[in-house]
Amino acid sequence: MDKWLIWCNLNKEQDALEKEFKGYCVSVRGSTSLDDRIEMERSWREGDVPIMITKPQVYGWGVNWQHCHNIVFVGLSDSFEEYYQAIRRCWRFGQTEQVNVYVITSEREGAVAKNIRRKEADFEMMLRGMISATQEITKKNIKRTTKETDVYQSDSCIGSGWEMRLGDCIEHIKSMENDSVGYVIFSPPFSSLYTYSNSERDMGNCRTDKEFFDHFQFLAPELFRVLQPGRLMSVHCMNLPTSKQNHGYIGIRDFRGDLIRIFQKAGFIYHSEVCIWKDPVTAMQRTKALGLLWKQLKKDSTMCRQGIPDYLVTFRKPGENADRVEHTAEEFPVAMWQRYASPIWMDINPSETLQKDSAREEQDERHIAPLQLEVIRRGLELWTNPDDLVLSPFAGIGSEGFEAVKCGRRFIGMELKRSYYEQACRNLRRAESEAKKPPQASLLSFEEVAA
Repeated sequence: MDKWLIWCNLNKEQDALEKEFKGYCVSVRGSTSLDDRIEMERSWREGDVPIMITKPQVYGWGVNWQHCHNIVFVGLSDSFEEYYQAIRRCWRFGQTEQVNVYVITSEREGAVAKNIRRKEADFEMMLRGMISATQEITKKNIKRTTKETDVYQSDSCIGSGWEMRLGDCIEHIKSMENDSVGYVIFSPPFSSLYTYSNSERDMGNCRTDKEFFDHFQFLAPELFRVLQPGRLMSVHCMNLPTSKQNHGYIGIRDFRGDLIRIFQKAGFIYHSEVCIWKDPVTAMQRTKALGLLWKQLKKDSTMCRQGIPDYLVTFRKPGENADRVEHTAEEFPVAMWQRYASPIWMDINPSETLQKDSAREEQDERHIAPLQLEVIRRGLELWTNPDDLVLSPFAGIGSEGFEAVKCGRRFIGMELKRSYYEQACRNLRRAESEAKKPPQASLLSFEEVAA
């Protein structure tokens, strides 16, 4: 399926294009959130959405779209640089097809088009002169070109009952004692779905699932080593969609199953799992996945599918638990247990993430895939004692530690990316402060709320 990139300049143009290509396009505006931009761009680049509608001011710089070779401009501005950069998103190194550029203008825009053509001619003349003058310098620079990677950094930040470590989790975890952790909970990189940094140590910085698991297999035995016998490790994950472009077919990769098998190989017992419901309508709106589109149901429902849920998969280290996790009927009433024991959690609020609060700060960087706080709370309530040490090797902005500290547990987290690490430290200090506050009296019991 050929991909099309349609550039426009005005909101009214974008409105009209959305109406014309409804169901066949994603449309990214300046007001589109970062998370939605990522999902919509991926569904166009890797999925079956054929058309991307956007503006040069939004996506005209810094992206590589060699998968697309058909470009349409609906109207022009007087900026030749904007026009040139918009074309270069597709016409760049790695493009294997002839790039077709179509410019649609009205009679009233004749002067603008003429101005752009003049600037283009001036640019080509200048470019030829620059190439002629700098050819030898360019050759020398190319020979000296090296691959750019993030400089590896290591640091630590310690608070009351918590510690954050900046750096490679596989290196940091080697310094931890055997059988020292009471509970492990984390959300690993979802293979190559998101790339968080340019570091070669970043497990998400991979081309294939094989590359990811070749790297991840060094962590699994270390997690087994540091966890106390009889204690649990919970892994938040999901199965991953495939695309014709990258995999040759549209379907789902068993990422969850691959994680289970790699942890079983490391010695863990596959203990339990819960399926976390996600709204398929929200997923359809964000990704435009072919299998979730209602128009596909009318066209050929054999390509329709259900939404992809999250999972919290829990593993147990063999052996006797020396420090039992006991509960009373008052702190864990039967209604609460029945809710937690359900194999499907239908009541997880996807918006209740640490990002919702921490991203309000201007200097904070928004984390692409934060873990829902309620999922973390339930794991801590079910499977830990007060003062247990909780570990997250992929701490991100500190969601697991935020809840652990507030629940009176100790925490150690590891994060490779400095901006996430620094934000995690701020979040953990906030959790430490909130944990010291007296608990607020509740007017309703859990049973009354459940009723």
